[in-house]
Amino acid sequence: MIEIPEAISLSEQINQTIKGKKINHVIVNQSPHKFAWFLGNPDEYNSKLNGKTIEKAYAYGGLVELSLGITKLLFGDGVNLKYFIEGEKLPKKHQLLIKFDDESILTATVQMYGGMWCFEDGKFDNEYYIIAKEKPSPLSKEFDFEYYMKMVLDERLQKKSVKALLATEQRIPGLGNGVLQDILFNAKIHPKRKVSTISNEEVERLYHSIKSTLHEMTIKGGRDTEKDLFGCSGGYATKLSKKTLNRPCIVCGGNIIKKAYLGGSIYYCEGCQVE
Repeated sequence: MIEIPEAISLSEQINQTIKGKKINHVIVNQSPHKFAWFLGNPDEYNSKLNGKTIEKAYAYGGLVELSLGITKLLFGDGVNLKYFIEGEKLPKKHQLLIKFDDESILTATVQMYGGMWCFEDGKFDNEYYIIAKEKPSPLSKEFDFEYYMKMVLDERLQKKSVKALLATEQRIPGLGNGVLQDILFNAKIHPKRKVSTISNEEVERLYHSIKSTLHEMTIKGGRDTEKDLFGCSGGYATKLSKKTLNRPCIVCGGNIIKKAYLGGSIYYCEGCQVE
């Protein structure tokens, strides 16, 4: 899934590789997918995008937006983007294919779910998108300790878990269940801990872990559990993920535990992160 580090990495790669290219053909929904979402009639995407030039890509939380003048093409967090030069073998299945004037191609494929929304600027009222654009990124200076503390001290959140605080309800757009695992591991906090039980020292440690963990993930091109624009794994080696489940903790040598919680899997070290 695309989260903050991957969205930034993908947008940077697009700006380095595809920016300035003109679209000359678009194929939509060649492989129909029940949970591949479009805006309006997908059959109109070719007429809406054909002839337009990629001006710039932007990352908003876990979303990647391509700007083509007043026309925008937005990819959701469950979409896999991949770029191909002329002659490279294309995937057999895809939900969106964009061919450029130099014969290179960008494909978007969906595994579980994902949106590929085409719209004119200001004409997409998706709440997820609006919030992602409005709220500050944890990597920005606007996401300072004061901003963070307003969220942590919210009385409505005191009985919720730390996972719920950070990774639900779009409180921090793009900080999802994937990046959450290493953030909490580095802060030595169990994902099920109630917000009200976190000490002042832990609150501060968690803030710095959000900043530093996401920064490291981003500068290394995303997590090794995700793919970049060229189909390569990200350079950040995850500490807690499906890749490390059967390995001992890198800090204490303890067991890495996986459990289902709040609609997804959580990973934690039974020695470093006490519930």
